[in-house]
Amino acid sequence: MDNILVHLTAVLNTTPQRWHQLTQNFQDDLLRRKPLAGEWSALECLTHLIDIEAIFFSRVQSFLAGENFPAFDPNKQGTKLSNTASATQIAEQFAAVRAKSLTLINTITTDDLSREANHSELGLVTLSQMLHEWAGHDLMHTVQAERAMMQPFIDGCGAWKPYFADHIATSSSD
Repeated sequence: MDNILVHLTAVLNTTPQRWHQLTQNFQDDLLRRKPLAGEWSALECLTHLIDIEAIFFSRVQSFLAGENFPAFDPNKQGTKLSNTASATQIAEQFAAVRAKSLTLINTITTDDLSREANHSELGLVTLSQMLHEWAGHDLMHTVQAERAMMQPFIDGCGAWKPYFADHIATSSSD
């Protein structure tokens, strides 16, 4: 990918809009539905994106300051999904923290992309690599959320179900 800053900005701008559409158009019960026990619902994916937004923001700051940074474990450090906040409120929170990140991204130059830092688990990484990971991470969890939401539709589609074979939630023991 020639210019990660252009592509990253496109992904980071698009993701809050997708979540806004999802939370405006679907009921909370579908957004909170887990595809399988132990897997994340759509709103748990969104809550994770809010958590990780702060991590990515601080990592960019670390790269720009020439500092190393620790790993993040969402299972130990992540926020639990609120039962009181509406899906729309969670999406609005995400949009607000994302706007702050986009402001920071706009300060990065192409010369900054080769900056290096030590990640406590991965070793030496570049800012460019981390920005690629950020875009991929955004898209991965949005796809994961939509897969979770897809399950009741797949379950109800009768003879068309085989067309969804790649998207049916199954446990690893199946």
